[in-house]
Amino acid sequence: MKLKALLICITLCVASLTFAQDDFQGVATYMSKTTMDMDGFGGKDMTPERKKAISERMKSMLEKTYVLIFNKSESTYKEDEKLDAPGSGGGFRGMMGSFTAGLQYKNIKDGQLIQDQEFFGKQFLIKDDLEKLEWKMTGETKQIGKYMAMKAVATKKVDAMDFSKMRRRGRDDDKKKDEAKAKGDRTVSTFGEGEAKEGGKENDSSALASTEEKSTDIMDEIDIPETEEVVAWYTMQIPVNNGPGDFWGLPGLILEINSGRTTILCSKIVMNPAEKQEIKMPTKGKEVTKAEYNDIVKKKMEEMREMYGGRNRGGHGGRH
Repeated sequence: MKLKALLICITLCVASLTFAQDDFQGVATYMSKTTMDMDGFGGKDMTPERKKAISERMKSMLEKTYVLIFNKSESTYKEDEKLDAPGSGGGFRGMMGSFTAGLQYKNIKDGQLIQDQEFFGKQFLIKDDLEKLEWKMTGETKQIGKYMAMKAVATKKVDAMDFSKMRRRGRDDDKKKDEAKAKGDRTVSTFGEGEAKEGGKENDSSALASTEEKSTDIMDEIDIPETEEVVAWYTMQIPVNNGPGDFWGLPGLILEINSGRTTILCSKIVMNPAEKQEIKMPTKGKEVTKAEYNDIVKKKMEEMREMYGGRNRGGHGGRH
């Protein structure tokens, strides 16, 4: 144990000398993977083959590569974009493409976060303060590549427009209904709100009508949690308090993040590359705060719901 502690101290001393240079730069590549809650959106009624096919189609949305370029106080973080296969841009994927995120700039010294964001063909510059998380050190360690990583946890506010965090509302009620159905218990109503009336015809028909009315608006079924626990693994061998996305604030570079159903893992680090890249903040686009941008997105989503919801209701009424 003493030898291990001594080796860590020597490594940290060497690292400190390296990072004391004013012109040092690092480039870290991260792999981001998000799992999808298929059962929460009707997936439990699908065949395994169908689930696999949908997962494959969503793969390019749920698995991404990002590059973090950093120095002692600044960084840029951007998706390493790849060309899509022909015909892969339709449907839900095509709609989500309207939320294209560009370069993200962090200034740790000034506590500033700037996101270059395109939304339905309009360019925005989202400026806000960096969210300071209350990290708690756990004392746990593990090896990530050639780096010794230490574990820290925090509770983070979830972006209300982060659709990777969405889940189906009322999953607990669904679970209770499934359990009741398996037991042959008919006292649970369609919405899990109490007992069905004896005879049940009037109650069943009204429940069915309500279900049909609700099913026309899928957004009513979606819920995004307000907060979630974040687990970070960082290394003091690279003593910069930076990390992927908007994560920062630890005494070493964050190599891994586990947040909800998303895992971000560092796969490669190049220190002081031969050709250094300029770290520049984005400057083009309409300046808004995160709250203002979320309001713009929400209004656009409501507009689309009205447009497509109206069509669906009109089309439904016209079929015979």
